[in-house]
Amino acid sequence: MRIDVLSLFPGMFAPLTESIMGKALEKGLLDFAVTDFRQYSHDKHNHVDDTPYGGGAGMLLKPEPIFEAMDDLTAQHPGPKRVILLDPAGKRFDQTEAKQLAQADHLVFICGHYEGYDERIRSLVTDEYSLGDFVVTGGEMPAMIMIDAIARLLPGVLGNAESAPTDSFENGLLEYPEYTRPPEYRGMAVPEVLQNGNHQLIAQWRLKESLRRTWQRRPDLLDGLALDQNAQKLLAEVKREARTIDAGEPETD
Repeated sequence: MRIDVLSLFPGMFAPLTESIMGKALEKGLLDFAVTDFRQYSHDKHNHVDDTPYGGGAGMLLKPEPIFEAMDDLTAQHPGPKRVILLDPAGKRFDQTEAKQLAQADHLVFICGHYEGYDERIRSLVTDEYSLGDFVVTGGEMPAMIMIDAIARLLPGVLGNAESAPTDSFENGLLEYPEYTRPPEYRGMAVPEVLQNGNHQLIAQWRLKESLRRTWQRRPDLLDGLALDQNAQKLLAEVKREARTIDAGEPETD
């Protein structure tokens, strides 16, 4: 996959050359570049923004620098692209969207600043995304988060191929609790089921705890989620155990 970013602040993307992303770049699993679209400005002061027609607060990104940066990018890398605009009006980015975007051969992120974009810039765009109902000073940090979420799904990027499928949200649930050595620390013990080597029991425990954590912390994720008969039974147990605890009664198997 190739990922290009159009940004006024290329230096902000230095963290993407570290850790797992950095290793993916070193292995050639990902081709990544940032273009400073200020170099496509048309005046000696390198202005890329101007006041909005009709008046109003703030400044808007001008169309010429971004259009011309895209022209050069397309000339260097012809072929289909998903061009992504980071914008509050975009659809909410989540794990399902990350998996879909990970199938693309070429992604281009346009990072805005100031009050917004000249509306004509949207004609270049195939997808608009938002990370949530809040406002940040520019599109760089949201773009980095999206790129990290997408890139880690590419084949070979994660050291263990089983890591991504067990992440939170992959099956619609939050991830189950996990433990490592030592088996007991400051009076807190690793659950016995995880130490007995019975993989079937471990799988059942993990599913039940995943359901428990989701029901307790993000019950909205369960709405409309198709659970098989086993998962429904485990969720019923979770709810029954919670009622027992709330009533002050001892838990029974």
